[in-house]
Amino acid sequence: MTWTTTLPNPSSASPPQPDQSNTTISPLNSHFMALSCRDTLRLIFNRLTVVDLARASCVCQIWNSVATEDDLVVSAFTAPWRIKELVGRPGSGSFWRDNGIWKFALSHRISRGDSVTSLAVKYSVQVMDIKRLNNMMSDHGIYSRDRLLIPISNPEILANTTCYIEVDKDAKREVAVLYLEGGPKREQPESGMNHLSTLSALGKRRLIDSLRRSMQVDDGTALYYLAIAEGDPRSALSEFSADLMWERQAGLK
Repeated sequence: MTWTTTLPNPSSASPPQPDQSNTTISPLNSHFMALSCRDTLRLIFNRLTVVDLARASCVCQIWNSVATEDDLVVSAFTAPWRIKELVGRPGSGSFWRDNGIWKFALSHRISRGDSVTSLAVKYSVQVMDIKRLNNMMSDHGIYSRDRLLIPISNPEILANTTCYIEVDKDAKREVAVLYLEGGPKREQPESGMNHLSTLSALGKRRLIDSLRRSMQVDDGTALYYLAIAEGDPRSALSEFSADLMWERQAGLK
Protein backbone atom coordinates (compact mmCIF):
# COMPACT_ATOMS: atom_id res chain seq x y z
CA MET A 1 0.00 0.00 0.00
CA THR A 2 1.31 3.39 -0.98
CA TRP A 3 0.61 6.49 1.13
CA THR A 4 0.66 9.91 -0.49
CA THR A 5 0.64 13.30 1.20
CA THR A 6 -0.42 16.47 -0.56
CA LEU A 7 1.36 19.57 0.70
CA PRO A 8 -0.23 22.99 0.24
CA ASN A 9 1.33 25.13 -2.45
CA PRO A 10 2.78 28.23 -0.76
CA SER A 11 2.24 30.27 -3.90
CA SER A 12 -1.47 29.51 -3.92
CA ALA A 13 -2.05 30.49 -0.30
CA SER A 14 -3.55 33.99 0.09
CA PRO A 15 -2.99 36.15 3.17
CA PRO A 16 -5.99 36.81 5.40
CA GLN A 17 -7.97 39.84 4.29
CA PRO A 18 -8.61 42.56 6.84
CA ASP A 19 -12.16 43.08 7.99
CA GLN A 20 -13.13 46.27 6.16
CA SER A 21 -16.14 46.74 8.41
CA ASN A 22 -13.82 47.39 11.37
CA THR A 23 -11.50 49.83 9.62
CA THR A 24 -10.98 52.95 11.68
CA ILE A 25 -11.32 56.22 9.82
CA SER A 26 -8.18 58.18 10.57
CA PRO A 27 -5.92 60.65 8.81
CA LEU A 28 -3.16 58.10 9.46
CA ASN A 29 -5.00 55.51 7.34
CA SER A 30 -3.80 55.71 3.73
CA HIS A 31 -7.29 54.86 2.43
CA PHE A 32 -8.67 58.10 3.85
CA MET A 33 -6.28 60.77 2.65
CA ALA A 34 -9.24 63.07 2.07
CA LEU A 35 -9.43 63.46 5.83
CA SER A 36 -6.16 65.36 5.71
CA CYS A 37 -7.69 68.00 3.46
CA ARG A 38 -8.52 71.12 5.46
CA ASP A 39 -11.53 72.05 3.31
CA THR A 40 -12.99 68.56 3.72
CA LEU A 41 -12.40 68.66 7.46
CA ARG A 42 -14.19 72.00 7.73
CA LEU A 43 -17.25 70.57 5.99
CA ILE A 44 -17.30 67.64 8.42
CA PHE A 45 -16.46 69.56 11.59
CA ASN A 46 -19.11 72.15 10.83
CA ARG A 47 -21.70 69.49 11.72
CA LEU A 48 -20.17 68.53 15.07
CA THR A 49 -21.30 69.53 18.54
CA VAL A 50 -19.02 71.39 20.95
CA VAL A 51 -18.08 68.13 22.69
CA ASP A 52 -17.35 66.25 19.46
CA LEU A 53 -15.35 69.17 18.09
CA ALA A 54 -13.18 69.07 21.22
CA ARG A 55 -12.63 65.34 20.71
CA ALA A 56 -11.70 65.87 17.06
CA SER A 57 -9.08 68.42 18.08
CA CYS A 58 -7.24 65.67 20.00
CA VAL A 59 -6.77 63.31 17.02
CA CYS A 60 -3.75 64.86 15.32
CA GLN A 61 -2.09 68.17 14.59
CA ILE A 62 -3.97 68.99 11.39
CA TRP A 63 -7.34 68.09 12.93
CA ASN A 64 -6.50 70.27 15.91
CA SER A 65 -5.59 73.25 13.74
CA VAL A 66 -8.93 73.03 11.90
CA ALA A 67 -11.14 72.13 14.89
CA THR A 68 -9.88 75.11 16.89
CA GLU A 69 -10.57 77.71 14.20
CA ASP A 70 -12.66 80.54 15.63
CA ASP A 71 -15.46 80.30 13.07
CA LEU A 72 -16.00 76.58 13.69
CA VAL A 73 -15.88 76.90 17.48
CA VAL A 74 -18.34 79.81 17.57
CA SER A 75 -20.67 78.05 15.12
CA ALA A 76 -20.73 74.87 17.23
CA PHE A 77 -21.29 76.91 20.40
CA THR A 78 -24.25 78.89 19.04
CA ALA A 79 -25.87 76.34 16.70
CA PRO A 80 -28.22 74.63 19.23
CA TRP A 81 -29.74 78.00 20.17
CA ARG A 82 -29.82 79.47 16.64
CA ILE A 83 -28.01 82.61 17.73
CA LYS A 84 -27.34 85.01 14.86
CA GLU A 85 -24.13 86.55 16.19
CA LEU A 86 -21.81 86.17 19.18
CA VAL A 87 -19.74 89.28 19.92
CA GLY A 88 -16.52 89.23 21.93
CA ARG A 89 -13.89 86.69 22.92
CA PRO A 90 -13.80 84.81 26.24
CA GLY A 91 -10.95 85.26 28.65
CA SER A 92 -10.25 81.51 28.62
CA GLY A 93 -10.62 78.82 25.99
CA SER A 94 -12.45 76.68 28.55
CA PHE A 95 -15.50 78.91 27.98
CA TRP A 96 -16.24 76.99 24.77
CA ARG A 97 -16.27 73.54 26.40
CA ASP A 98 -19.89 73.80 27.46
CA ASN A 99 -22.73 75.56 25.63
CA GLY A 100 -25.59 74.71 27.99
CA ILE A 101 -28.39 77.21 28.47
CA TRP A 102 -26.76 78.26 31.77
CA LYS A 103 -23.94 79.86 29.73
CA PHE A 104 -26.42 82.53 28.57
CA ALA A 105 -28.24 85.24 30.52
CA LEU A 106 -30.47 88.27 30.05
CA SER A 107 -29.23 91.68 31.15
CA HIS A 108 -31.74 93.64 33.23
CA ARG A 109 -30.93 97.27 33.99
CA ILE A 110 -32.08 97.89 37.57
CA SER A 111 -34.61 100.67 38.08
CA ARG A 112 -36.40 102.00 41.13
CA GLY A 113 -38.94 99.56 42.53
CA ASP A 114 -37.15 96.46 41.25
CA SER A 115 -36.63 93.57 43.63
CA VAL A 116 -35.33 90.05 43.18
CA THR A 117 -38.84 88.69 43.72
CA SER A 118 -40.48 91.02 41.20
CA LEU A 119 -37.83 90.18 38.59
CA ALA A 120 -38.29 86.45 39.21
CA VAL A 121 -42.01 86.87 38.51
CA LYS A 122 -41.40 89.06 35.46
CA TYR A 123 -38.99 86.65 33.80
CA SER A 124 -40.61 83.40 35.04
CA VAL A 125 -37.53 82.16 36.90
CA GLN A 126 -36.72 81.17 40.47
CA VAL A 127 -35.49 83.70 43.04
CA MET A 128 -32.65 81.39 44.07
CA ASP A 129 -31.55 81.02 40.44
CA ILE A 130 -31.19 84.81 40.13
CA LYS A 131 -29.23 84.99 43.39
CA ARG A 132 -26.97 82.11 42.40
CA LEU A 133 -26.24 83.52 38.94
CA ASN A 134 -25.44 86.96 40.37
CA ASN A 135 -23.45 85.72 43.38
CA MET A 136 -25.87 87.40 45.81
CA MET A 137 -26.16 86.50 49.48
CA SER A 138 -29.32 88.54 50.14
CA ASP A 139 -32.09 90.38 48.31
CA HIS A 140 -30.61 93.72 49.36
CA GLY A 141 -27.60 93.10 47.11
CA ILE A 142 -29.69 94.35 44.19
CA TYR A 143 -29.41 97.95 45.39
CA SER A 144 -25.64 98.13 44.99
CA ARG A 145 -25.70 97.05 41.34
CA ASP A 146 -26.47 98.64 38.00
CA ARG A 147 -27.90 95.45 36.54
CA LEU A 148 -28.72 91.83 37.23
CA LEU A 149 -28.14 88.78 35.09
CA ILE A 150 -31.36 86.84 34.58
CA PRO A 151 -31.32 83.10 33.78
CA ILE A 152 -32.84 82.08 30.45
CA SER A 153 -36.15 80.29 31.06
CA ASN A 154 -37.20 79.97 27.41
CA PRO A 155 -34.38 79.07 24.98
CA GLU A 156 -36.47 80.27 22.03
CA ILE A 157 -35.73 83.84 23.09
CA LEU A 158 -32.13 83.36 21.87
CA ALA A 159 -33.13 82.61 18.26
CA ASN A 160 -31.84 85.16 15.71
CA THR A 161 -30.32 87.40 18.40
CA THR A 162 -26.92 88.92 19.13
CA CYS A 163 -25.21 87.95 22.40
CA TYR A 164 -22.15 89.53 24.00
CA ILE A 165 -19.48 87.58 25.87
CA GLU A 166 -18.88 89.49 29.10
CA VAL A 167 -17.37 89.06 32.54
CA ASP A 168 -19.84 90.45 35.07
CA LYS A 169 -17.82 92.13 37.81
CA ASP A 170 -20.50 91.59 40.46
CA ALA A 171 -21.53 88.06 39.52
CA LYS A 172 -17.85 87.16 39.00
CA ARG A 173 -18.61 84.94 36.04
CA GLU A 174 -18.28 84.97 32.25
CA VAL A 175 -21.48 84.51 30.26
CA ALA A 176 -23.00 85.28 26.87
CA VAL A 177 -25.37 88.17 27.60
CA LEU A 178 -28.53 89.02 25.66
CA TYR A 179 -29.70 92.65 25.84
CA LEU A 180 -33.42 92.92 25.24
CA GLU A 181 -33.12 96.70 25.00
CA GLY A 182 -30.63 96.51 22.12
CA GLY A 183 -27.05 96.37 23.32
CA PRO A 184 -24.58 97.02 26.14
CA LYS A 185 -24.43 100.53 27.54
CA ARG A 186 -21.50 102.44 28.89
CA GLU A 187 -21.40 102.82 32.63
CA GLN A 188 -22.66 106.24 33.72
CA PRO A 189 -21.21 107.81 36.89
CA GLU A 190 -23.76 108.39 39.60
CA SER A 191 -24.24 112.04 40.46
CA GLY A 192 -24.42 111.25 44.16
CA MET A 193 -20.84 110.02 44.10
CA ASN A 194 -19.62 113.52 43.25
CA HIS A 195 -21.14 114.85 46.46
CA LEU A 196 -19.56 112.06 48.48
CA SER A 197 -16.15 112.78 46.99
CA THR A 198 -15.91 115.94 49.09
CA LEU A 199 -15.93 113.87 52.28
CA SER A 200 -12.82 112.33 53.77
CA ALA A 201 -12.43 108.56 53.73
CA LEU A 202 -13.17 108.44 57.46
CA GLY A 203 -16.25 110.65 57.03
CA LYS A 204 -17.60 108.43 54.26
CA ARG A 205 -17.05 105.34 56.36
CA ARG A 206 -18.88 106.80 59.35
CA LEU A 207 -21.79 107.99 57.20
CA ILE A 208 -22.18 104.61 55.48
CA ASP A 209 -21.91 102.75 58.80
CA SER A 210 -24.61 104.96 60.30
CA LEU A 211 -26.97 104.39 57.38
CA ARG A 212 -26.23 100.68 57.34
CA ARG A 213 -27.22 100.35 60.98
CA SER A 214 -30.35 102.46 60.53
CA MET A 215 -31.51 100.56 57.45
CA GLN A 216 -30.23 97.18 58.69
CA VAL A 217 -28.70 96.49 55.28
CA ASP A 218 -25.23 95.85 53.84
CA ASP A 219 -22.68 98.49 52.82
CA GLY A 220 -23.57 98.30 49.13
CA THR A 221 -27.25 99.01 49.73
CA ALA A 222 -26.49 101.92 52.07
CA LEU A 223 -24.07 103.39 49.53
CA TYR A 224 -26.65 103.05 46.75
CA TYR A 225 -29.32 105.02 48.61
CA LEU A 226 -26.78 107.62 49.69
CA ALA A 227 -25.77 108.08 46.06
CA ILE A 228 -29.29 108.52 44.67
CA ALA A 229 -29.99 110.97 47.50
CA GLU A 230 -26.94 113.00 46.40
CA GLY A 231 -25.15 112.47 49.69
CA ASP A 232 -28.04 113.51 51.96
CA PRO A 233 -28.51 110.82 54.64
CA ARG A 234 -32.06 111.95 55.50
CA SER A 235 -33.15 111.71 51.86
CA ALA A 236 -31.44 108.33 51.63
CA LEU A 237 -33.49 107.02 54.57
CA SER A 238 -36.67 108.44 53.02
CA GLU A 239 -35.95 106.73 49.69
CA PHE A 240 -35.26 103.45 51.47
CA SER A 241 -38.47 103.68 53.51
CA ALA A 242 -40.49 104.48 50.37
CA ASP A 243 -39.10 101.40 48.62
CA LEU A 244 -39.87 99.18 51.60
CA MET A 245 -43.43 100.50 51.73
CA TRP A 246 -43.89 99.86 48.00
CA GLU A 247 -42.63 96.28 48.37
CA ARG A 248 -45.03 95.61 51.24
CA GLN A 249 -47.98 97.06 49.31
CA ALA A 250 -47.04 94.98 46.29
CA GLY A 251 -46.87 91.87 48.46
CA LEU A 252 -43.17 91.31 47.79
CA LYS A 253 -42.17 91.22 51.44
